[in-house]
Amino acid sequence: MNGREASGLAKGQKKQPGGVMIPTNATIIRKAYGDFAKGDIPAVLEAYDASTTWHVPDHSPLSGGYKGRDEVVGFFKHTMELGGGIFAIKVHHVLAGEDLVVALVTVRAERNGRSAAFPEGHVWRLVNQKVTEFGEFQGDEQTEDRFWS
Repeated sequence: MNGREASGLAKGQKKQPGGVMIPTNATIIRKAYGDFAKGDIPAVLEAYDASTTWHVPDHSPLSGGYKGRDEVVGFFKHTMELGGGIFAIKVHHVLAGEDLVVALVTVRAERNGRSAAFPEGHVWRLVNQKVTEFGEFQGDEQTEDRFWS
C-alpha cells in the first residue's frame, strides 16, 4: 500500500484543511486535454480563469498572444478552420510542480491536403485550480510556421 492509498486519497486529488478533496493541477490539465479531444470546449473553458493568457510563438497565422476565454476560443476556432477540422493532441507526459504543469505532446493536423505531426511542450500556470497562463514551445518552429502559413 502506498502513502496515497493509506491516506484514502484518490489518484489526482489532494486533501485541503477541513477534509475537502480537490483535484491536483495535473489532473485539471489532463481533464482539459480529454475534454478538448471530445470537442467539449465549454468543459475545457471551465479550467480557465476569466483573464487567462495564451501564447503561441513565432510567425504563423496562429502565433501571438491571446487574453481571456473569448480570445482563447477564437484561437481554437482559427486552428480548426486552418486545419479543416483535422487537429488532435496526443499527450505523452504531464509533469507538475507547485503552480506549473508541463505537458509533452504531439500535435497532429492536416492543412491543404498535407498531414503533419509536431512535438511540443505546453506550459500551464494555475492559480486556485484555474489556468492563468499557457505557453506553447514548439520542437521546430520554422516547420510549424510553414505548415500553418
